[in-house]
Amino acid sequence: MIDLHCHILPGIDDGAPDLETALAMARIACADGITVTACTPHIYPGLYENNAVGIRKAIVALQQALDEAGIPLRLVQGADVHLTPDLLAGLRADLIPSLNGTRYFLLEPPHHVAPPRFEENVFGLLANGYVPVITHPERLTWIEDHYPMFLRLARAGAWLQITAGALVGRFGKRPRYWSQRLLDEGPVHIIASDAHSPNRRPPLMAEARVAAARQVGEAEAWALVRDRPAGVLRNWRPERLTPALDTAPAKPSAVNFVRRWLSRR
Repeated sequence: MIDLHCHILPGIDDGAPDLETALAMARIACADGITVTACTPHIYPGLYENNAVGIRKAIVALQQALDEAGIPLRLVQGADVHLTPDLLAGLRADLIPSLNGTRYFLLEPPHHVAPPRFEENVFGLLANGYVPVITHPERLTWIEDHYPMFLRLARAGAWLQITAGALVGRFGKRPRYWSQRLLDEGPVHIIASDAHSPNRRPPLMAEARVAAARQVGEAEAWALVRDRPAGVLRNWRPERLTPALDTAPAKPSAVNFVRRWLSRR
């Protein structure tokens, strides 16, 4: 499996605070079947002032530590970025790292407030040749009022990533409901761990792959955690990759919808 969203770099954001923790996270990832991890620290102006140079330096140091410890995990670059006026310029100038230097990058919406002109700005990034991978929509407090927007963005070419832990209930009933609904309706492209620690938010994906397989079948489950992420790291064009099951909104079965709605209460 390939994890495209992990806060494993030590001391660089709110993820692993030190090397010991980062090594523990790497061991958990390998034991879970993860072979490649994208190191994706936050880039959040005013809070986490990370940039491509610093992130790459931290990756080199951590990869060396992994190799010396005999931990067979390969690291690639990335970042968890917010929508700012200079985002496009930063991507073009390689100040903001995309996933492994490709057209794909992680775009993190604010958790509690729907940003103005979010849809318009995502369309602009797509028009300039980038593929925003919108992270964890299922965990946003404002998804109820903006769910159709995420479906439109997926149909327009943006990618959606759900969190492995959300799908199996580690974040509570509400994120689980929305992650399952997104899978039912088809616009999810990848599953990633968004891991921050060995215990509270560990880098686990196997349990989510099994859960996804129960909903969408084995082939699509592996596409979510291995095949599409591998294509991202190779910078394959989206049309070359297996598409998400359905990027048009479709009604989930009445039985599934009622069961999940009741589980939220």
